[in-house]
Amino acid sequence: MKHKVFFDARCPLCSNAKKVIKTLDWGKKIEWIPVQYIEQTPYKFLKDEGRDLYDRIHMVTAKGEVLAGFETVRKILTLLPLTFPISWIFYLPFMKKLLSPVYMWVSTNRYDWFGRYDVPQTS
Repeated sequence: MKHKVFFDARCPLCSNAKKVIKTLDWGKKIEWIPVQYIEQTPYKFLKDEGRDLYDRIHMVTAKGEVLAGFETVRKILTLLPLTFPISWIFYLPFMKKLLSPVYMWVSTNRYDWFGRYDVPQTS
């Protein structure tokens, strides 16, 4: 089973990050699903649980664990051959406390900085 990553397909930053990560995902371990279409998937429960799917990137790991925000980014880094060697840095005890607010700051301001697509970018 692949890891499922739910991203905002109307966000230029998110869509471009997805393109880069897909290029680096040599083992094809990640499946990308736009949050705009989550209701059409078996993962609709994430929306039903009231998760902030548009504010933070979410992942359902191959083992069924649900991750969000910085934790998703950290997990993605462990899955890519080129970023795996440095991914351990993001698991140091203080990194989550330090970088989670940075993640949220970028997430909160991304539309102001990069705009928003009129329609979801699914390619």
